[in-house]
Amino acid sequence: MTRVTWLLLLPMALAAGMALPTQFAINTQLRNVVGGPVLAAGISFLVGTVALFVATIVMSRAVPDLGPALNAPWWMYMGGLLGAGFVLASVILTPRLGAATTIGLFLTGQVIASIIIDHFGLFRVAVQEATPPRLLGALLIVAGVFLVQRF
Repeated sequence: MTRVTWLLLLPMALAAGMALPTQFAINTQLRNVVGGPVLAAGISFLVGTVALFVATIVMSRAVPDLGPALNAPWWMYMGGLLGAGFVLASVILTPRLGAATTIGLFLTGQVIASIIIDHFGLFRVAVQEATPPRLLGALLIVAGVFLVQRF
């Protein structure tokens, strides 16, 4: 990856990261309005789904052909299920733990799962060994989450 590409992708990654606690706070308020976490998560997912279909149509200037998606291996559909679970968990956890602790715990889980996925090349991801520095980084995140939650 070139330095220019990195400099372009970095703000996008930071903005996406900043969107998560914002989304959690907004969905928590939606939960209060609609009366429950499952409905709030469902509405959030529905709005996101509609937005992505509109973006697909606008960007490709055509209605997408869903034929190839129907032939995808079963496990590739789990991404949507995992995403729904993630949004639901955020709606349940944020009002109880706070945004910082919820994000910290999610981040810890993401780093641990990412290291495992990379190390074993799961889901057709390129193999990247779980080196001591990477494991130390994961441990430091766990320590950081503890400090954020404790203090």
